[in-house]
Amino acid sequence: MKVILSSDVDKLGKAGDDLEVKEGYARNYLIPKKLAVAATSKNLAHLEHQRKLIQARESQRRQTAEAFKDQIEKLSLTIPCKAGEAERLFGSVTAMDIAQALKKENLTINKRQIKLEEPLKTLGVFTVSIHLEHNLEAKLKIWLVKEKE
Repeated sequence: MKVILSSDVDKLGKAGDDLEVKEGYARNYLIPKKLAVAATSKNLAHLEHQRKLIQARESQRRQTAEAFKDQIEKLSLTIPCKAGEAERLFGSVTAMDIAQALKKENLTINKRQIKLEEPLKTLGVFTVSIHLEHNLEAKLKIWLVKEKE
């Protein structure tokens, strides 16, 4: 029996796959648990329509993310910090500090998207990666300068 999977099923396939399964498996397990629907011409047409909608939504989201990436990469962020004699900071600059500085520039980024190997502890110029989505990262230039007393 041909079915279209409504959701991911382990060792069988992903949502949207149309495949051939034994009739009893489809009738007694997949269809009652709403994991699949019968592959009728109506359901196949609906599946194609859903794929087009998903693809259009994905394309729009990707374009928005690309524009956001360009906006971030054009920005050069300056963060004033208290520092000692050897240009070492009193404390450190973390992903949360960078996210707050970006918020002041009207860019909302979750601190978990900011990829820092370790907190920044010296004055200088740093390039930080910001994960926007799958296979898309923006590079942000950060200037850590000594705070005026």
